[in-house]
Amino acid sequence: MSQPIQVHDLSFELYLSAERIQAQVLALAKRLETEYADKQPLFIGVLNGAFMFASDLIKECDFDCEISFIKVASYRGTTSTGEVSTLIGLDEEIKGRHVIIVEDIIDTGNTMAKLMQDLTAYEPSSMALVSLLLKPEALEHAHLPLNYIGFEIPNKFVVGYGLDYDGLGRNYKDIYQLVQ
Repeated sequence: MSQPIQVHDLSFELYLSAERIQAQVLALAKRLETEYADKQPLFIGVLNGAFMFASDLIKECDFDCEISFIKVASYRGTTSTGEVSTLIGLDEEIKGRHVIIVEDIIDTGNTMAKLMQDLTAYEPSSMALVSLLLKPEALEHAHLPLNYIGFEIPNKFVVGYGLDYDGLGRNYKDIYQLVQ
C-alpha cells in the first residue's frame, strides 16, 4: 500500500493506482474508437487538470484525431467557486467538427455546462465529453452528456494525475483522496 502524502496543509491517501487509471484510460480510448474512428474528431483538453489524462488518452486513440487545449478555472483551494472563467481560448475552427472535451473531473458540472454552452455557439457537428472522474453526489447539471466516464467517485477532494490542491499535487501518477 502506498504511503499517505502531504500537500500543503492536508494529508491524502491512495485512492486510485496508476495501473487502474491506465487500464481505464485504455478502455475509454477503445470506446471512443468505436464511435469516432471515421470522424477525425478534435479533442479539447481542459487545462490545467486534464493535461495528463488528455496525453495518455490521445496516445491510446488508434484513429485520426487532433488535440487542442482550453484553460478554464472554477476552483480556489478545495472548493468550487461556482464561477467559471475562461483563461485561454480555443484557436481551432470547430464548426462542423466532431468535438470531444477531455476533462479530469466533473463535480458540480458548472465548468462543463458553461464550456459546452459556449462551444455550441461555434456549431460543432457533435460534442461529447470524456472525463476521468465524476462525483455524482455533487453534480448539479443532469443534462451533461456523461457517456464517457472513467470512474465515479465519492464527493471527496482528490489530487494527483493532473489534479491539484492550490497548484501542488498534479505530478503524482496515482490519485489520492483527502484523509478525513
